[in-house]
Amino acid sequence: ASPLSMTRVLLCSAGIVMLAMGVRHGFGLWLQPITQEHGWLREDFSIAIAIQNITWGLAGIFSGMIADRFGAYRVILVCALCYAAGLFGMTLATSPAMFSLSAGVLIGLAQAGTTYSVIYGVIGRNVPPERRAWAMGVSASAGSFGQFMMMPASGWMISALGWQTALMVLGGALLIAMPLAVGLREPGFSSAAPPVRRDQSIAQALREAFFARSFQLLMAGYFVCGFQVTFIGIHIPSYVKDKGFEPQVASLALALIGLFNIFGTYTAGALAQRFPKHLILSAIYLARALAIIAFLLAPQTPLSVYLFAGFMGLLWLSTVPVTSASVAQIFGVAHLSMLGGFVFFSHQIGSFVGVWMGGYLYDRTGSYDLAWYAAIVLGFFAALINLPVDETPVRRAAGASA
Repeated sequence: ASPLSMTRVLLCSAGIVMLAMGVRHGFGLWLQPITQEHGWLREDFSIAIAIQNITWGLAGIFSGMIADRFGAYRVILVCALCYAAGLFGMTLATSPAMFSLSAGVLIGLAQAGTTYSVIYGVIGRNVPPERRAWAMGVSASAGSFGQFMMMPASGWMISALGWQTALMVLGGALLIAMPLAVGLREPGFSSAAPPVRRDQSIAQALREAFFARSFQLLMAGYFVCGFQVTFIGIHIPSYVKDKGFEPQVASLALALIGLFNIFGTYTAGALAQRFPKHLILSAIYLARALAIIAFLLAPQTPLSVYLFAGFMGLLWLSTVPVTSASVAQIFGVAHLSMLGGFVFFSHQIGSFVGVWMGGYLYDRTGSYDLAWYAAIVLGFFAALINLPVDETPVRRAAGASA
């Protein structure tokens, strides 16, 4: 079966990722309104988001397997419904446990099928290799645009309509992903076999990847990415408010992260077509560590918050297209959603640790300082371990294609 047109894939993928990631990046705006109304600790909210991230990562493995075998559009349809239901459920939760079920488990499952692992599988199968990293960068940029567009809108809705109504509006918006999913219905998945030839079973593909040192290093680096961006994304609104700034400072900071990440992810995807991907990843992690150091040393003003947000925005999701393109280059595209799901699971373990540790350390010490220091050390660690990644396509037995 002939592949989908690249324009159609990019438009539908961009729309889905824009909605899913735009909502996802704004959860920090709900931390104080929800905890203050219910009388919960910040750790209670943080645990729910941590569960969301670990559920997202674990479910992403299986959603990737299903998408590789039966088609991504089916997975996206179901997960878009789960996303809307989870947002509605957050408005009804009256205990931390109920909140963790809706904001944690249900939305985590939803994100597993509406974000990068599944979407990049479609891109990998339908975009030529010479434009694949660029196309992944375009999709990631759409997620950043969603963040830029939805952060101010979410902050305004919370102030003007109340946090419950704001969540319900976002839940309705997520249903738009369903018709976009139909646009990603690939020819061939309705038949007995998927449209990409497979010379490996799932077990063989997993064994090959997990015994590859480069795959292990990419997973370790992605753990750091998850720790950094989720800690910052969820806790910086509260960090900024603790410094005495108006809530609008936090909303604008998150919007700036999204705005600058539009350019950062696009540029990273374009550079990955021309330069070694592992060097790009090392540079991104090193720059993040240095940016956090500069932010903590600088006088704490709204301007320093905005400068930090803009610079971090350039680096925010720029690891995503580069890492996914590396996996595709090394192991091929037949099992890309599944392998991408495993790499992303490592990212989400990092996200779990980052968001939970931020809340835990704040509740115990009254400060985010220790969590910031951890993000710096991990940044230097990730910069080092990406240097020895080998992007050479794996060599397989005769008849197997890389």
